[in-house]
Amino acid sequence: MFTSVEEFSMLALYSAMFIYALAFIFHAVDLANRSGQVKPVEQASAGKRPVTRERGSRALRIGFSLTILAFVFHLAATVGRGVSAGRVPWSNMYEFALTATLAIVFIYLIVNIWADLRFLGVLITGLVLLFLGVARVNYYVAVVPLPPALDSYWLVLHIIVAVLATGFFTLSFGLSVVQLMQSRRQRRLAENLPSKTGFLGTLPSADRLENLAYRLAIVGFVFWTFTLIAGSIWAEHAWGRYWGWDTKEVWTFVIWVLYAGYIHARATRGWRGTRSSWLAIIAYSAVIFNFSIVNVFFKGLHAYSGL
Repeated sequence: MFTSVEEFSMLALYSAMFIYALAFIFHAVDLANRSGQVKPVEQASAGKRPVTRERGSRALRIGFSLTILAFVFHLAATVGRGVSAGRVPWSNMYEFALTATLAIVFIYLIVNIWADLRFLGVLITGLVLLFLGVARVNYYVAVVPLPPALDSYWLVLHIIVAVLATGFFTLSFGLSVVQLMQSRRQRRLAENLPSKTGFLGTLPSADRLENLAYRLAIVGFVFWTFTLIAGSIWAEHAWGRYWGWDTKEVWTFVIWVLYAGYIHARATRGWRGTRSSWLAIIAYSAVIFNFSIVNVFFKGLHAYSGL
């Protein structure tokens, strides 16, 4: 049926994108249906156990199930690319995008075991669908052998922790966006002003959303710290120095500083509410800038985009 494993990988990718699109629609329908509902049982206060899972609407259950199914096809596409290449599938931008988006969905599904974050489904499926579409159209390259500098076991360690960090940062970003919307709604209600975002009334409070975003960012920060360390050790093996102020190295450090600043400001300086959320959003923007702009337009020793 398939003339190559790469063809199988592409078919699995297209199938995953189609199912993600369906999941996005059902998650969007669920949010639309929430507008007329009252606040859920799940208004847990900060510091307590994660939110209690409710059964949810039919659209929510279908959307979440479709997300799981899309993840299976997404995994098949990623594994297929690796088998076709005969190596780990993350030596260029297309392969990294394939793996990083897989990690985002994986972490989203895993975190839902402890905390009901299914309300982020519309954002997660939408982002993943967008990233996969851009990767397929703009970043796709045929399978090629690894460049000598990438032919190292440090490639596996460095990229694994990087994609895991990206997954946690994405969830933290999503929660921060919702937290800003929830804060605005709560202020308007306190001032007896009307709010057109009724679906937010069925979501956790702004404080709860902020606490969840902060905890996920800390986990992502730990992984990103290992990304920075592993990258430095790998650089010494490949180029004979731990640090060389290459553009990619600088932006990896910038991201580390931004998230360190976010965690420090919230933990010790009392930066809560909208200031905290904006810091998380700015830090995540640097992650996206690092991948989409630095990799393409800034040339250096890390120019392995394949484009």
